[in-house]
Amino acid sequence: WVGPLLAAFYYSFTDYPILSAPTWVGLENYTQIFTRDREFLISLGNTAYYVLIRVPLHLGIALGLALLLHRATRGIGIFRTLIYLPSMVPVVALAVAWRVLLDPRSGYVNYVADLFNLPQINYLTSAAWIKPVIIGISLWQVGIAMIVFIAGLAGVPDQLYEAAKIDGANAWQRFLHVTIPMLTPVILYNVVIDIINSFQVFAYAFIVSDGGPRNASLFYVLYVYKQAFEFFRMGYASAQSVILFVIILIFTVILMRS
Repeated sequence: WVGPLLAAFYYSFTDYPILSAPTWVGLENYTQIFTRDREFLISLGNTAYYVLIRVPLHLGIALGLALLLHRATRGIGIFRTLIYLPSMVPVVALAVAWRVLLDPRSGYVNYVADLFNLPQINYLTSAAWIKPVIIGISLWQVGIAMIVFIAGLAGVPDQLYEAAKIDGANAWQRFLHVTIPMLTPVILYNVVIDIINSFQVFAYAFIVSDGGPRNASLFYVLYVYKQAFEFFRMGYASAQSVILFVIILIFTVILMRS
């Protein structure tokens, strides 16, 4: 783990076309990224949009499902399993399935819309729709965060809820003043992990739209991949990776200190 990290840091100061030895260029890669690379800013903006929209939605849905499913009632295990199952599906398979469903010409989503005389939308070729579509696809794998929340809810003592009831607290007040404070460590864990994973979104955009249309889904890691393995600019891609590492580190430190 440490070896590749140090190698990426070293290569970020080189011109490394992969097929030949790296050449030291100092800060040239970083200078170009921050001063001349318009697509770097586009990819950073797309990724920020994804993180800001996806993380609250993902964790909100996960917490809501956990609140519904954490009680030990008959048949609850079946519902937990059904909601968790999409999280076991490989990301590639999930992305391919949704690409087929949303295909503008032969997709089943537009086919069903046509049956009900609803407007057909080119989800995969519309710059306005592609990021919401990718966010929506990612929300199918909400099961992992949900399970973590369920584990946290299981650790909240029932005596606290009973004491709150005696004091006249309604359901919303018990949630706000008992559940949320007791879940703080779990919430912190899920937020940190979700932000890290969201900043590294790659497979959905790569498979569903390959960064298009018009760079609307060109997320940061996808841009790094293209620089490294399509344009053979491993040194430039390494510099971008180091920048992403610093961005994620800053967010993590801020969250931990908060």
